[in-house]
Amino acid sequence: ALPEIDKDKINLSTTVFNHKFSAPILVSAITGGTSEARKINAIIATVVEEFGLGMGVGSQRAALEDRRLEKTFAIVRKKAPTAFLMANIGGIQLARGYNIKEAKKAVEMIDADALAIHLNPLQEAIQPEGETSFKGVLEKIGEIAKELDKPIIVKETGAGIAAEEAKKLEAAGVKGIDVSGAGGTSFAAVEYFRAKGRRNIYNRRLGEVFWDWGIPTAISIVEVAQTVNIPVIASGGIRSGLDAAKALALGASLAALAQPILQAAVGGVRHTRKALRTLIEELRNTMFLVGAESAQLLHKVPLVITGKTAEWLRLRGFDIEVYARRGEG
Repeated sequence: ALPEIDKDKINLSTTVFNHKFSAPILVSAITGGTSEARKINAIIATVVEEFGLGMGVGSQRAALEDRRLEKTFAIVRKKAPTAFLMANIGGIQLARGYNIKEAKKAVEMIDADALAIHLNPLQEAIQPEGETSFKGVLEKIGEIAKELDKPIIVKETGAGIAAEEAKKLEAAGVKGIDVSGAGGTSFAAVEYFRAKGRRNIYNRRLGEVFWDWGIPTAISIVEVAQTVNIPVIASGGIRSGLDAAKALALGASLAALAQPILQAAVGGVRHTRKALRTLIEELRNTMFLVGAESAQLLHKVPLVITGKTAEWLRLRGFDIEVYARRGEG
């Protein structure tokens, strides 16, 4: 009822990974490897540059194995010369032979500011062609982190990251964690529909059973943020500026989203610009209503955690009352 701030003086900017963002927003890894993907990446990169935000590209495996596809990724730096960009390779590829050579090549391909290493054991376990030899992935992540001169950000792909895993990743030298929790795109669901289309009863059943597998995004944010001292990126079901504000209040340094921006990008630059402008205005409005003059102050506003989320976190030994008591005195 008493924000005691002026909405038009709210400062959304933040500095993470030694990069200044005009707002704590990232466009998550989406696509690459096809002519249509090149067009989508170009549209998103153009708007991300205009807004002073950041973005990630989809897995660069295809381009690392076929140089003809590099241009579908390289377009992002051409369109976004000053934006924060994340290259992307898979953890499973590290276990199967990728090393610092491929990591550097992925970074150089888009002149990236950071390298995301994505973990997708759920998807690999359900895909008919999935690769499930994950032994040694953590060790390889540590090796890349030591040798690469860019920060490593490890990201899940819709199943979340637990506190214990976050602790291991931090110890391995990872500089950021994208929780990518359950609540957004379900790759088990994606594989369900793939299998259904191919009349593959076995994999269709796997996709159906594991459709909702994972740690919900809000829970994963708390688990990771209360466990490590590196930036946390919140993704997995972020659909609005209000969602982003909640994620930031839970302890994330940046909020990332893909689906709403991908949908807008199909319609071109104008639609993408409108989608991001709306998202940022929703975030600003939320900050005004809770009296947070800066993105950093969202970490200090009272936040009430209830229901299944509260029960889960209590059973896992996390202090949730501290969020509700913020701002006292």
